[in-house]
Amino acid sequence: MIKIKNIFVMLLAASAFLLPGAVATERADAAPQTVIRFASLAPAGSAFMKVMKAWNRSLKEGTEGRVELRFYSGGSQGDERDFVRKVRAGQMDAAGVTTTGLGMVARPVLVLAAPGLITEYDQLERTRTALDDRFAELFENNGFVVLNWGEAGKNRIFSSDEFAKPEDLKSLRPWAWKDDPVFAEYISVIGANPVRLGAPEVYGGLQTRMVDTVPASALAAVAMQWYTRLNFMAKQNFGIIIGGSFMEKEKFYAMSEHDQEVLLDTARRAAKASETLARRDDARAYESLVKRGITVVDTSAHKAAWDAVAAQTRKNLTGRLYSKSLLEAVEKAVAGDTAGL
Repeated sequence: MIKIKNIFVMLLAASAFLLPGAVATERADAAPQTVIRFASLAPAGSAFMKVMKAWNRSLKEGTEGRVELRFYSGGSQGDERDFVRKVRAGQMDAAGVTTTGLGMVARPVLVLAAPGLITEYDQLERTRTALDDRFAELFENNGFVVLNWGEAGKNRIFSSDEFAKPEDLKSLRPWAWKDDPVFAEYISVIGANPVRLGAPEVYGGLQTRMVDTVPASALAAVAMQWYTRLNFMAKQNFGIIIGGSFMEKEKFYAMSEHDQEVLLDTARRAAKASETLARRDDARAYESLVKRGITVVDTSAHKAAWDAVAAQTRKNLTGRLYSKSLLEAVEKAVAGDTAGL
C-alpha cells in the first residue's frame, strides 16, 4: 500500500535532494539575516518536511547563511485560510498551499482550476509559461511573491456509488471544500447539493456517508486514504490539481537581489523535479487503485453532457472569480495559441 500522509507530500518528496548544494555543510559561523517563517500542513517528520529541510540547507549554502527557512508544520498555524491571514498580518512570512489557498491570495488564479479547461500536463505547461508574468503580477498586486508552483495529479470524480453522467450525481452527496468555489459551482450546475467540509473532515464523512462522492487525483485519494471508502473512479479527469508556495512581498524584496535569486532558483528547481515525481506517482496510484479492484468509469459516452456542465460552470464563474479576458487568454494557451499572451 502506498503510504503518504499529506496530499502534497509527493509534490516535493525527494526532489530537493536533486538541488545543487542540498547536502552541503552549513556554515556554522553565519548568523541568518533573514528568517522566513513558513507554514505548512505537512506533519513534522514527514517526507515532505525532510525535503523542506534539505531545501533550507541548499538555500543557506547559496546565500552563505544569510537566509534560512523556519518551518511551522503539521497545521500548527491552522489551515490555509489561517496561513494567508497570518502572512498578511506579519505573523508568518510564507506558506505552501493548494489551489484553494492560492485563490485566497489572488482570486483570478482559480481559472487554472476551472473544470474542463486544463486537463493535460502539456496544456498546463503552456499556460504557466505564457501567463507566468500575468499570474505573478496578480500576486504582487496583493502583496505576495510566488516562489514556485506544484502539482498533485489529475482531478477526477470518485464515488462510493455508481455514476456515468452528470445527472447521476444528483442523487449522491458530493463533497466540496469549504473554501473552494469552483467545484461547488460545478456541482450546483449539475443540480446536486454540495456538502461543504474541510479536507480533514472528508474521511470521517465518507465513513458516515455524510459524503459519498469526492473530486480527487488518484494520488490524493491514496494519500488521504479516501480510496478505502470509494468504489468507482472516473477514467476521464476534469482538471489538474495545482498548488504552490508564496511569500510576503516586502520581506522578499528586503533581501539582496542575489539572495532573492537564490531563493527563487532553489524553490523552482525543487518544484521542477517534483513535477516529474508527482506525475509519475499519480499514474502509479491510478494503476494501483485499478489493481485493488476499484471500478473505472468510462464517461466518454456522456462527454457532451460533462462538457456542457464544465462550460456552464466556467461561464458562471467569469466575472466572479476571473475576468473574461483572463479566461480567454488561458483558453488560447491551452489551444497552443500563445502569440501576444
